[in-house]
Amino acid sequence: MAITRESGLVTVAGIRTGGNRPPRYLFHEHEPIFTLASNAADEGSLRRLEAARRSRRPVRVTLDEKAGVIQAVLDASPAEADEFARARPLMKGPSRIARLDLRRIDPTTFNLAETVLKWPAFRKCHDIIPTYKKARDIFDFCAGLSCHLLGPPTVSPCIPFQYVIDGCYARAHQMRRIITGRFRYCCEKVFSFATDNDDTLAVKADKWGGCCVEWWYHVAPLVRVRVKVPGLPKKFTIALAMVIDPGMFDKPVLLSTWLAAQENLSCNANAHLTSYSIQPGSAYTPYYGGGFTTDPSYTATESTLIAYSGLTTC
Repeated sequence: MAITRESGLVTVAGIRTGGNRPPRYLFHEHEPIFTLASNAADEGSLRRLEAARRSRRPVRVTLDEKAGVIQAVLDASPAEADEFARARPLMKGPSRIARLDLRRIDPTTFNLAETVLKWPAFRKCHDIIPTYKKARDIFDFCAGLSCHLLGPPTVSPCIPFQYVIDGCYARAHQMRRIITGRFRYCCEKVFSFATDNDDTLAVKADKWGGCCVEWWYHVAPLVRVRVKVPGLPKKFTIALAMVIDPGMFDKPVLLSTWLAAQENLSCNANAHLTSYSIQPGSAYTPYYGGGFTTDPSYTATESTLIAYSGLTTC
């Protein structure tokens, strides 16, 4: 069944052209990469999308997310564009977006909290989750809020982990609210990107039917967790950077594991993570020029969670 989101405003992050393929469109407010439906690929739609990219003003689109298709494109009114901007305040002083070659990293040092401390956002948080068991408790609590489970969630709205096609920004923000508010640990966000040529992030949704899902970016909460060093006395521990992402995994995983899982070549030969960034937990979606929007009132977060609550991945 096609999944359509009617009358949504988006900003155009990029337009990919070249080869024998039609143009591909990247929106800051959506993870998938889209093409225009054949009945919508008229000069007016092409012009509106290109003008939106140049002017950095929103445009109204109708999307079939499961098919990755733009069904219609309309101009946004000046009043709509102004309200859209007011509802998405930009985060001040974001960290850089850094190039990354996963094949060249050393997991034995890359995942150490002291290595990740090089990121300014990570230095602002001094909480360390004391044990892996506690991190697992946090993960399990978040996973238990999934919309596919029976019964009312402990925290509303439920989190649609069963729909990993889109909405990672809302899932991550709701988890951030839980980690900081309920469990009293600060956390950051880690963003991954595929922005070169025809590169894409690609994962196998083994938890949700086994189909392949592709994105141009992804985001999840990042925490530091103290763990014991095997073979050494109990007092010897290290702090590791770990990701909480129940949409992809069944437990907290190392930062390098989370990143590597998004280069599934069996899903797409062009699966290639080009860069990543660690931002404060207030970051919501990427924005032009390495910026990030915020959602301080969680209004956009809850709206997206509710919209995706009944959808499935495969």
